[in-house]
Amino acid sequence: MGSAKFQNNLMKLQANMLNFAYMLTSNRDDAYDLLQDTTLKALDNEDKYADNTNFKGWVFTIMRNIFINNYRRAGRAATIIDTTENLYHLNLSQDSGMNTPEGCYSTNEIADAINSLAQEYSVPFNMHVQGFKYNEIADRMNLPLGTVKSRIFFARKKLQARFADYR
Repeated sequence: MGSAKFQNNLMKLQANMLNFAYMLTSNRDDAYDLLQDTTLKALDNEDKYADNTNFKGWVFTIMRNIFINNYRRAGRAATIIDTTENLYHLNLSQDSGMNTPEGCYSTNEIADAINSLAQEYSVPFNMHVQGFKYNEIADRMNLPLGTVKSRIFFARKKLQARFADYR
């Protein structure tokens, strides 16, 4: 296919390509960017197009691949990698802290509320807060797993009810 014919066929597909780009991105500006990237890539790779293949399919495959690559690139860019020795940044809270119990109440208030619970609720709840898994708590307390889960659930509910008026 000659260069002029290739460019002419590419220009005829622009409306279809824009519709497909909008379907992929769901955003008008992103669709125009994808259309432009696809057009440039198709023009740059004109020599790789074989005359006996479906031109429209070839161009739409380029567009889909560009979209997928951009999507993956955005996902990798959004990933935060914590390289500190003790994973300090990973364990930091990302909010202001005012919507969490630790931000609104003193540690003593929270500890008093937990300790005021019956021991059957406070012990598994404290272990869960310390990082123990449900099955580890069940093994250490010699209780069924479901009992441990329900006690932690009820402890949470009682604490939420106690601190509900602070919101």
